[in-house]
Amino acid sequence: MERFELVKGIGQEIILEDELKQLLEEKKHPVAYDGFEPSGLAHLPVGVYRPLLIKDLIKAGIKVKLILADSFAWINNKFDGDLERIRAGGEYFMEVWRAAGVDMSKVDVIWHKEFFDDPEYWKKVVLIAKSHSLTRTKRSLAIAGRSADDSQPAALIFYPSMQCADIFHLGADICQLGLDQRKVNMLAREIAERKGMVNQLGYEGKGVNGKPVVVSHRMLMGLMGPVKAKGFDDNESIDKSISSKMSKSLPDTAIFVHDSEDEIKRKINAAFCPMGEANENPILEYAKEIVFRSSGELEIKRPEKFGGDVTFYSYPEAEKSYVNGDLHPQDLKIAVAEHIDRLISPIRRHFEKDNKAGKLYGMILQMVK
Repeated sequence: MERFELVKGIGQEIILEDELKQLLEEKKHPVAYDGFEPSGLAHLPVGVYRPLLIKDLIKAGIKVKLILADSFAWINNKFDGDLERIRAGGEYFMEVWRAAGVDMSKVDVIWHKEFFDDPEYWKKVVLIAKSHSLTRTKRSLAIAGRSADDSQPAALIFYPSMQCADIFHLGADICQLGLDQRKVNMLAREIAERKGMVNQLGYEGKGVNGKPVVVSHRMLMGLMGPVKAKGFDDNESIDKSISSKMSKSLPDTAIFVHDSEDEIKRKINAAFCPMGEANENPILEYAKEIVFRSSGELEIKRPEKFGGDVTFYSYPEAEKSYVNGDLHPQDLKIAVAEHIDRLISPIRRHFEKDNKAGKLYGMILQMVK
């Protein structure tokens, strides 16, 4: 039950909880995968939040496989489609995760080009592409950070079938990706249900009854708070969550692992954090998903005239205090900013002191200018 609770705690949405329980009962070390397109500087979701989730997965006895999706980044024209620069971006991500405390010896890192060069992988891609409609593919393009309009490059049509094939080619029992990837993960489940497909895709004995379990983690909200839905998903709530996620392309609404302590405090101080409102509040979300996940407590320091110091040992306790007006937004912001800086400072120092990491950071910095 402890293993189930650890994995359940990662997912904003789980398809399905009963299947997850069954999987953990039947397999001591099921395989979970996530994929990352190397692109730009690491921000809070990639550099701090994902390492915390990976550590929880490892603690639950899950075998974690991370795909560095260089071929996807090439299709998506990241770093102008230069594979050498894309590879440098992937190496940089690995340095970030090491510095964040992920035991990389317990994680399988796979460059996607290994799949890209494998004829058996492409057989799976074509089988999957034959098994669903072009309309369904276009609806799934949120996985590439795109909406389904006809102005997108035709190369993106490969994207959903390729990512779906990754699941089967890896033999992943669990799809442990962000909520923005749910459409392609659901497509994989539907395809696996079709007669003979599990055998053709080489997926026998994986997942539960030949289907992957989907554990979709939360998309951390940007500092600006919620924004209007942009058409990424038919479900309005999920669409809004994807549309409001922290974006590296809006640097003042994102926290990066190279931000100084003062910069982190400045950004959080300016963040959306309505008094007494817990719903769609990014600072409370960071408290729940990052502060309590990493330390189990939230320490508030304040003058006696404002209630004095207080420590919350659970998120519901902190949220109740905030909604009741006992915890002021400014006090919450100060505490969350200090905690996030404590998590980021070892990463920042690693890139300042380690020669290899520093060179990679310098390269990425030049690429994104």
